[in-house]
Amino acid sequence: MSKIETLNLGLDYLATVQHLSLNPKMVDLLEKEDYQVSVCNWITSHIATVNHILDRHLNACHNCFFRWERRSIQVLAAPLAQSFGIDGLCNLQTKPITILIDVGRVHPDDWLGLVVHEYSHAHIGFPGHDHRFISVLSHLCLGLGLEPPERQETTEHLRHWPYATPIADPLALWLGYSGWESLWTEQSTTENQ
Repeated sequence: MSKIETLNLGLDYLATVQHLSLNPKMVDLLEKEDYQVSVCNWITSHIATVNHILDRHLNACHNCFFRWERRSIQVLAAPLAQSFGIDGLCNLQTKPITILIDVGRVHPDDWLGLVVHEYSHAHIGFPGHDHRFISVLSHLCLGLGLEPPERQETTEHLRHWPYATPIADPLALWLGYSGWESLWTEQSTTENQ
């Protein structure tokens, strides 16, 4: 594949997730030309595998509910702008509902927790952290082996539940510097055996 094709595939992907975000400025790497080539190379090489892992997490969440309770939801990895200070988002306005996860912000072991949090919003169709959110989040956490929140947790605590340790440089993964690619190779190899 040529450098131009790689760049175009990466830019197309970034434009797609930007269009699916709540605000186009939430995916800001399109405007950072010095990062574009590295990010597009990484996207072209790894995004299908990463999105497959996120989709498995989404299906694990779906499996915690009866088929008729499930909403139509898609999940994609996206480099979210650091200025927004979020690891993921749920856009209830798209059809299907879109969950975007910034996979560079936390270790791959914590991606499930991010999907669970955003799935809870998608399931109730509400962006807040009310009693319905706590109920769905607790149900998912118990079903997927994560620690459920306490009923008296504050809204601030619920914004970050389940807790994930943030990565010092969230762009490292998108620029190809994280070294986590071996984790995806191991997961893919294990699945295929």
